Amino acid sequence: MGFVLARASAGLADGTIRGDVGHLEQMRSWFGRQLWEMEPSDADAYFGKVPRASPSGTRLRRSQTLTTYFLVLELRYKVEIDRMTGRVTKCPIDEMNRPRGSSDAALRISSSGPEVKMLFAGWGGELATCWKVAPTARNYTASKLMSQVGGRVSEACKLDLADIK
Repeated sequence: MGFVLARASAGLADGTIRGDVGHLEQMRSWFGRQLWEMEPSDADAYFGKVPRASPSGTRLRRSQTLTTYFLVLELRYKVEIDRMTGRVTKCPIDEMNRPRGSSDAALRISSSGPEVKMLFAGWGGELATCWKVAPTARNYTASKLMSQVGGRVSEACKLDLADIK
């Protein structure tokens, strides 16, 4: 679920996300366990046998999808998985076996609620001592509004001091 939301938040098309989920489901059905339990030897066995006859683009896409899946796990769920299972989450596709081509993952991992509250508490505390009060107050208010209701940046940028007051 977190993988799909992170990819959708990054602006990927539904078809691309559906394809990624399909690749992950195929790998999981072959593996027979949760993908986060996959070790480098398992990934070597999978990519050395299963998609061997597939076009190179398909093999590349699957390995990039698996790498992106583990990136989401490591950024968002690593601590929870370790706490629940005692297992450290690590991508089974290491630097030596990383696929060719650029694979800069399009992800948008949102901050947790306590992290957002801590950010705005610190920022709000600085408003009283900042040198340029009006722009800082506008930026604070616009950001706070966007974090609470999901406003678009272009709409929030149109706020002026009267709107903020």
